[in-house]
Amino acid sequence: MESLSLEKMGVYNRRLIVFNQVTLDGYFTGENDDISWAHHEPGDVEWNTFVSGNMSGEGVLLFGRKTYEMMAGFWPSPMAKEFDPVLAKQMNEFEKVVFSKTLNTATWNNTRLIKADLVAEVKKLKEEKGNDLVILGSGSIVNQLLQAGLVDEVQMVLFPVAIGKGRTMFNDIPKHLNFKTKSCRNFKNGNIFICYEID
Repeated sequence: MESLSLEKMGVYNRRLIVFNQVTLDGYFTGENDDISWAHHEPGDVEWNTFVSGNMSGEGVLLFGRKTYEMMAGFWPSPMAKEFDPVLAKQMNEFEKVVFSKTLNTATWNNTRLIKADLVAEVKKLKEEKGNDLVILGSGSIVNQLLQAGLVDEVQMVLFPVAIGKGRTMFNDIPKHLNFKTKSCRNFKNGNIFICYEID
């Protein structure tokens, strides 16, 4: 009898986790991809410890082109190392994959450029043995992978700010999605971390 692939059985070796920061009015980025509202103070020990701890595990970061270019333009810089040396070191050392049909090269340390079909390539990545896959930002690829049923968990940080305009995480979702709350944590700075599983 022909054996079934992991994909056909709906079983994968790796999870795909989405992590995003969101305003009270539902935007993960403002106009012109502005995320200045999501800043944190260097002296906020509780929040900074959480961020560093949340990024301290092993994983592979996945990006769309816009988020990749923004991250690659900041984290290797002296400004990033001065502002948050621990997180800068983590971001620069992580294995990274950027999905883009327009980029010709990806020069950020430990980054692989994939130009092929997003959904098919992520299925291949999930079938491989290894650490979890994590998407930061990258709304367009999040929407495509949610529609394809490939996202396992959505982690969201709700910031106590409203910005009026921007892009939501779910701009292009054509169907109803249900989420199940896995965990929740409040911070003294007003931020709320919520972890959802796809129901």
